[in-house]
Amino acid sequence: NVEGSLEDLMAKVYENISEANLPMGLTNMTVDEENIEGFLGTKDIEYTEALASESMIGSFAHSVVLVRAKDAKNIEDVKNTIKENVNPRKWVCVGVEKEDVIIKNKGDLIIVIIVENEEVRKELEKGFNEL
Repeated sequence: NVEGSLEDLMAKVYENISEANLPMGLTNMTVDEENIEGFLGTKDIEYTEALASESMIGSFAHSVVLVRAKDAKNIEDVKNTIKENVNPRKWVCVGVEKEDVIIKNKGDLIIVIIVENEEVRKELEKGFNEL
């Protein structure tokens, strides 16, 4: 399992991306029972904590969510549930194609990347792979 706080891990995922390639107003938000469906499309997963990174201003398809699953043994089920339910077109004017959504894990840590900028999407995935 990947050790560290979700805030620190999120910072490492973004580490090699220049400010110029990120949307303005990028903010980390705790994912909880009230907002989880907006970020992951479902409440039907077992997790211990989750953190989302999204732009608070403008219309950008940019959402990165780190989820610490409750049990790493069921990680494929959790990832499949997210994949089936997440809405890559949740924004009013922008979105990402379903096949461009990245959902992967390292141990009990799952990342969900819904980002329209392909270069940034690949850098985020690389940052996660390097955790």
